[in-house]
Amino acid sequence: MVTKTNRYSTEFKLNTVKMILEEGRVASQVARDLGMPEKTLYGWISQYKSDPKHPFVGSGYLKPDAQATRDLERENRELKEELEILKKALRIVSPDRK
Repeated sequence: MVTKTNRYSTEFKLNTVKMILEEGRVASQVARDLGMPEKTLYGWISQYKSDPKHPFVGSGYLKPDAQATRDLERENRELKEELEILKKALRIVSPDRK
């Protein structure tokens, strides 16, 4: 049996969670109305409560601080490569230098 995995947009998740937390709707009823598993909905609620500013990261999306770290690591790697190239070029141009 093949099961289909649904993908929901961040906006959809946020609106659904707010229906429960802000409008006071019952999670099990919302899940039933939307035709989705309750477990999925409760997972979204948990993610939202753990970090309301950036609740649904994943699938290639990072929190801003994690993205900044990744960008800095990439820049650091590129600068190290550039430095090695310049060192090799200097050895070719000035073979007497060590």
